[in-house]
Amino acid sequence: MKTASTSTHSWPGGTRSGTRICQVAAGALASLSLALSAPAVVGAESDTIVLGAAVSLTGKYSTNGKNTQDGYTLAAKRVNELGGVKVGGKAYQVKILLYDDESTSARGAQLAERLISQDGVKFVLGPYSSGLTKAIAPVTEKYRIPMVEGNGADRNLFTQGYRYLFAVLNTSDYYLRSAINLAAEEAQRAGKPPGSLKVAIAVENDNFSQDVRDGVAEDARRWGMRVVIDDKLPPELNDMSATLAKVRAFRPDILVVSGHEKGAVLAVRQIAEMRIDVPMLALTHCDSAQIIEKFGKSAEFAVCGSQWDRSLSYSDRWFGSAEHYAQRFEREFHYEAPYQAAESSAAVLAFVDAFERAGSFDTEKVRDALASTDMMTFYGPVRFDQSGKNVAKSMVLYQVQDGKFKVVAPSRGASSKIIYPAPAWAQRK
Repeated sequence: MKTASTSTHSWPGGTRSGTRICQVAAGALASLSLALSAPAVVGAESDTIVLGAAVSLTGKYSTNGKNTQDGYTLAAKRVNELGGVKVGGKAYQVKILLYDDESTSARGAQLAERLISQDGVKFVLGPYSSGLTKAIAPVTEKYRIPMVEGNGADRNLFTQGYRYLFAVLNTSDYYLRSAINLAAEEAQRAGKPPGSLKVAIAVENDNFSQDVRDGVAEDARRWGMRVVIDDKLPPELNDMSATLAKVRAFRPDILVVSGHEKGAVLAVRQIAEMRIDVPMLALTHCDSAQIIEKFGKSAEFAVCGSQWDRSLSYSDRWFGSAEHYAQRFEREFHYEAPYQAAESSAAVLAFVDAFERAGSFDTEKVRDALASTDMMTFYGPVRFDQSGKNVAKSMVLYQVQDGKFKVVAPSRGASSKIIYPAPAWAQRK
């Protein structure tokens, strides 16, 4: 069986250390090709279709950038194992051409230009993060190149009138809305008005996290809750003690923290160190931050927003069930599949489905096929609205219970009931 061909390159002018890290990260892939490939367009004599991407293999987003790379690689490998993409009576292998954007928006835009104008890439997979997606989207629009992404969730991306941008994920304002709604429902069950709850918000000052904040604030207002702390955390996040001192003073019922994986790690660690009691701690990026592995019992009862979970009942013709995908991912990469990898794999599958329905690699025909997508994947249903966002799937909310992530929302996929309020530190055994 053929496997996915993946090429990873650093951008000329990058640091020597950045280049080395990029190559080490890519070197773990069995099918790596370090040399630049031939032009990436599909010709009559070619049996390969190339998907190009700029991904953060170094810099602040390197953890989730690797998740993204691994998701792309696994999906391409699986498609190729099953015979590739069938277009016009011919089977084509999928190749992923990657560059390291070093977690920098300007570099990401440069690399998108290179992929399209120099490497001849006709189809682009998204980078990691909303900020880099915002930098690359104008480039793909300029060249009328379809981009399918799974890691740029800022809802403002979908208010710009882009015709060639498609996202398989939910927008970031929905990441932690369920936490607010669950707290309100639990308050009602306890005979307490939801409007009496106090909310504390501490988020990084970036596009994604600010959108998370806006969604939480909107639903808090809808329930009549009062936001008593609304802090912006610096991009180079390394201390939350000032915010946590205010949490101790104001005693909110819910503390929402969003700062990618670094923010989740910092919140869990410093809350444990300072022994801060809060009935609900709601976070983003729990799984990629590996809070259970790193902090054990200190991570108990944390509530986490996720785009996907392996326990959900979704399945497709490529991977089978969500659980089968998770098992395959662990065999390939030796760590548990985070949602960032799953949504990246789903982006590849969306392209494969569009190619086959279009019966062509013409960019306009593929763009139109993407616009009419209505498919099921192991990651969930995918159907794009006119703005390009996926309107068919729901966010997942899970809670750390007994050292495991348990799905507590949506109710259809819930494997456990939320524990709220979380026990105070003095009550924990």
